Amino acid sequence: MHSKNEVELSFDARSVNEGFARMAVAAFITELNPTMDELSDVKTAVSEAVTNAIIHGYDNPEEKVHMTCRIMGREVEIIVCDTGRGIEDVAQAMEPFYTTKPELERSGMGFAFMEAFMDEVHVQSAPGKGTSVRMKKYIGVQEG
Repeated sequence: MHSKNEVELSFDARSVNEGFARMAVAAFITELNPTMDELSDVKTAVSEAVTNAIIHGYDNPEEKVHMTCRIMGREVEIIVCDTGRGIEDVAQAMEPFYTTKPELERSGMGFAFMEAFMDEVHVQSAPGKGTSVRMKKYIGVQEG
């Protein structure tokens, strides 16, 4: 599938950059004229994916989170990657309320939110190598 438009960003694994990532993706997809609900869904999913990379992927804020956003027709694909800790059991990590950092009062709902707000979510991870979250949303496509 040929990309119509694509952007790649890398930023420090600092919590303040979560807002930057949300707004960068929101600005990028405006060419599709998304509804406010669609825009909110994408921003929420990006927020959760980036926060997971920052909180669970790394201990060092100078490590990098990588994000790629592609527009192909009405489809938006967002990939958020880290090269940090990785996830030993992806299925378990995707269960609601599971968290690796209960001491930080994390709710463990990140993947559940991503799945609720996006049309597709795929997670690949390997311990010690990092995690990649690939999400897709179809903008302006009515459910029938």
